[in-house]
Amino acid sequence: MQIHRSAHARSFTVLPNGLLQDRRLSYTARGLLADLLSRPDGWREDGRHMADTSVQGRGAVRRALKELTDAGYYRVVRVRLPDGTIRSEAHVFDVPQLGPPGAARPVAGGRDTGRPDALPGKNPEEVPTLPAELPDEQTRAAVAALFRAIRPEPRLRLGEPEAQALAPLVGQWLERGSTAADLAHALLPGLPTPLHSPVAILRDRLRRKLPPPHAEAPPAAPAPRAPRAPASTTTTATGAARARAALRGRGPIPEPRAAA
Repeated sequence: MQIHRSAHARSFTVLPNGLLQDRRLSYTARGLLADLLSRPDGWREDGRHMADTSVQGRGAVRRALKELTDAGYYRVVRVRLPDGTIRSEAHVFDVPQLGPPGAARPVAGGRDTGRPDALPGKNPEEVPTLPAELPDEQTRAAVAALFRAIRPEPRLRLGEPEAQALAPLVGQWLERGSTAADLAHALLPGLPTPLHSPVAILRDRLRRKLPPPHAEAPPAAPAPRAPRAPASTTTTATGAARARAALRGRGPIPEPRAAA
């Protein structure tokens, strides 16, 4: 076997061989762990969304996360905030941490994640989640449409914060009548190789290919007025004669009698 490695100046992750070659873990679990470790600190994504945006199903992701939890690479704790509320917080390690939950040991290159007020997760069998709160319905609709559009292209995998950053642009497409299929047609063809920044590529294409707004329909023309019926000759002549008689002081002319 000959191994070919490329020199990378940016957008790369350094992982220990012990992690990548840990035969206690399935290849699915190792791949998922490598994906999680490639994300920036503070990245949030729901476990169900991780499954829905990959070729693996929810069952496979659930089993992989359980493997990583049992091996000490993944842990979900509940943290009590200063205001008294409790939230779930996920921790991912590149070196197994086998201590009790809430007393994780710091590792080289990592940060101290031990907290005196950290509480163990409620149900270890439940799919751990990374909290992801979306601000409103429009943003949720835009994020959902974006994920549906890029799902066929694994190189465009995004986290929730990245998708939320693109949501205003996607929202403009939706306001102009575009669908997820329209987005896919605009975003997926002709991607560069290698693809260093999915967010930058998507942002550029969303801006450049934004469809024009719908043209407003011109105002409706007013309905034509019905023509007036012309006055009869007899009525017109009688009125003129009465007017002349009044001017000469003769008094009003009697009304003409109807013919027998």
